[in-house]
Amino acid sequence: MKTFINENFLLHNKVAKKLFHDFAKELPIIDYHCHLNPKDIYEDLKFKNLYDAWLSGDHYKWRLMRANGVSENYITGDECDFEKFKKWAEVVEILIGNPLYHWTHFELKRYFGIDEILSSKTAKEIYDRVNEQLETLTARKLIEQSNVEVICTTDDPIDDLKYHELLEKDTTLNIKVLPAFRPDKAININEHTFNGWIHALENVVGYEIHSLKNLEKALRERIDFFHQHGARLSDHALDVVEFEEATMEEVSEIFSKAINNETLTPTEVRKYKGYMLIFLGKEYRKNDWVQQYHIGALRNVSKRMYEKLGPDTGFDCINDDKIAKPLSELLNALDETDDLPKTILYTLNPRDFEVAITLMQSFQGDGIPGKIQFGSAWWFLDTIDGMTKQLKALGNNGILARFVGMLTDSRSFLSYPRHEYFRRLLCNMIGEQVTLGYFPLDYELLGKMVKDISYRNAKKYFNL
Repeated sequence: MKTFINENFLLHNKVAKKLFHDFAKELPIIDYHCHLNPKDIYEDLKFKNLYDAWLSGDHYKWRLMRANGVSENYITGDECDFEKFKKWAEVVEILIGNPLYHWTHFELKRYFGIDEILSSKTAKEIYDRVNEQLETLTARKLIEQSNVEVICTTDDPIDDLKYHELLEKDTTLNIKVLPAFRPDKAININEHTFNGWIHALENVVGYEIHSLKNLEKALRERIDFFHQHGARLSDHALDVVEFEEATMEEVSEIFSKAINNETLTPTEVRKYKGYMLIFLGKEYRKNDWVQQYHIGALRNVSKRMYEKLGPDTGFDCINDDKIAKPLSELLNALDETDDLPKTILYTLNPRDFEVAITLMQSFQGDGIPGKIQFGSAWWFLDTIDGMTKQLKALGNNGILARFVGMLTDSRSFLSYPRHEYFRRLLCNMIGEQVTLGYFPLDYELLGKMVKDISYRNAKKYFNL
């Protein structure tokens, strides 16, 4: 059976079709937030087979396999690669209603020219055909084939950025691969890994970090180091938004308690985290960086499986903590001293879309179009409904035309068709509203808007 993905997939009106094919389809991709490994890009990773390229670290797929009753041995265990892939094919067969049904067939078609539906019947043929192509289709070729212009990876402050340096010098690669600063381990003072990470930072900077002042010094140095290597973004996983005002003296005492392995109260944790986010926000503003807040994940909810497999293996969900008050206080603390950098707010709970958007609109300014952004639908919201709801919510209370668009947020080199998925949904939504008579049929205006959201806004916003 031939795939259902044709040239007008998701484009349900004449306006949408023209917008996508004439304005969006051929634009390059700026992937300003992903989890690709720069080492794999530099070494031009060659995949063993389709399982290795597609399933070996993809917890999106793993969750669905478990939901279909697949034994863990076929997911993260010791079964052979083809048998694992075949189990995935059996899941795809009944996956109607889930975006991975679309992504799966987009990826097979765009990268490998395979137009058949994946199922238990076609699994062996598709596996063999793709494996033959993977003999020459490496990580770099997949990126180039996707028309990617810029990739921003996600990097710990202690990373040496060795592979970013090597990539910068590599004249054979026509893509920018830039680091992004992810200081979660410096902020999560309540985690058991905090002191170990502080010691690792000491080894990187070459001096002891026995005070808050020294920690600030070390983080400034790492921000400078990242900036020299092209970083223009930071990223924070604010699973729970915690903020409480505190003085430097209070936070200095809290830090001392932590490095001496003393127990901290919830209030002390909130004060430390709030203080550090303000400190870092001010540093980002000085460097004209964009800070990203990913809000609302509840991670590793199955302790049994976390202990067995570790993080990022498919045992996370959407959180429902309240965010309006602490997030407003955090942004206001930076804004009061005119230190609020460009900021993107992502909320994993769709309940919080309007909360984040109306809060965002309270802190716009500085003559910067869309200074504070409402980030794209992500993770559990990478769906037709989730993406469309995000676009409509932003349009209702913001300026959709200033939106910086889609990102992959992925560890897979095969994820770039998600940008096409997003662009099709964007064009369809705009076309639908024009067809209903809500907005004028002006292709010059609408085409510019589509190009800006799909590509040009991000390029300007991130100073790339």
